[in-house]
Amino acid sequence: MRFIEGKDRKQSSLFPVSLEDAIDQENEVRAVDIFVDSLNLEKMGFRIHFPEGGRPAYHPGVLLKLFIYGYMNRLRSSRNLERESKRNIELMWLLQQLSPDHNTIANFRKDNPDAIKKVFRATVALAKNFNLIGGKLIAGDGTKLRAQNSKKNNFNKKKIDRHLNYIDNKLQGYNDALELADSTLAKENIHKEMNKHNTRKDKYHKLQEQLDQTKEEQISTSDPESRHMVLRSNITEVAYNVQSTVDAENCIPIDYEVTSHNDRKAMGAMVRRAKSILGNNSFTALFDKGYHTGSELEIAQKLNIKTLVAIPAPASNAPDPRYNIQHFIYDPREDHYICPENHFLKTNGTFYINHRGKSNESKFKQYKTKACKGCPVRELCTTAKNARILARNIYTPVYEQNKKIWRLIPNCTAAGKQL
Repeated sequence: MRFIEGKDRKQSSLFPVSLEDAIDQENEVRAVDIFVDSLNLEKMGFRIHFPEGGRPAYHPGVLLKLFIYGYMNRLRSSRNLERESKRNIELMWLLQQLSPDHNTIANFRKDNPDAIKKVFRATVALAKNFNLIGGKLIAGDGTKLRAQNSKKNNFNKKKIDRHLNYIDNKLQGYNDALELADSTLAKENIHKEMNKHNTRKDKYHKLQEQLDQTKEEQISTSDPESRHMVLRSNITEVAYNVQSTVDAENCIPIDYEVTSHNDRKAMGAMVRRAKSILGNNSFTALFDKGYHTGSELEIAQKLNIKTLVAIPAPASNAPDPRYNIQHFIYDPREDHYICPENHFLKTNGTFYINHRGKSNESKFKQYKTKACKGCPVRELCTTAKNARILARNIYTPVYEQNKKIWRLIPNCTAAGKQL
């Protein structure tokens, strides 16, 4: 049986193939080469000028081409990029047979985060120029990326206090043992342990001072910008949260931001940046229920951006669904609610504070009526001993506006449940 046979590796070629001939004209590396060469790297913040003497540096354009090629082909490791630059014919063509070592590649990525972000902005501008971005519908979401920092090396005030209390108890025990020790060797061993715990105590005091100075709730010692956050359900990790925004026309990412917080406080900044990138506010933005926060919805509405945020299920329902809170009508002029039985729930005008919350979302007014006591359907409406009480915080009008937008769009409720 005949097979296609390869060429003899030792056979010489009369007309050797150049790298230029080896790379197809439609190959994506040619687009990367043209794109990077078109950028003003110095204006973007890359270091162009280096002092004379010593070994010459690599031009940032070379390293940027390698960086972009790596992300296009899922090669993120600096060592893998170094290896590929020596054996990958596409990279040999793109880098003109240069082969930076992994430390140079890693340092380039570490030293130029802001400049690299401007390169991303340039790709978005290029896509807009070729009408690849529709600018009518965008969607935002967050992706949790686990940090190298372990949970053990992440601290908050409670954790630090717990460690300090443990050390104080151990030191007290060593002091008691020191009084009972009857040999020099035993006393020396006790002093060693006490010195070790005092050193740890100093470390925790420094972490405590750092938290007080920065006003942060957490501190990570290995990855300073990472934070302990919920990934899903009850699973938590020390991680980064990458907020990204994608245009629906061709599913092209138009924005990203690496943050150290959960999704609740991210949407306002995302729609503000999207408005700047797209150059208008006539687009619609979609987000899942993790972004359902009054202060963020208010930012979007003040920017006149139509924002659809999936509505979470209510925290509590009435025994009979007919008496759920959505069936109570609010009158903004009179500042009262009307229940399904046509009773008026009024407020005394006082704002109460839920001390578990730290934002304006924890400020609310209460609405109730004396008619609850003699109401014949009270058992269908509430399980409370005294009366049904409705709470309305200062962002409730913003939430209600979001609900109105959902109701105006066909099949929007079903889509919201999927989000």
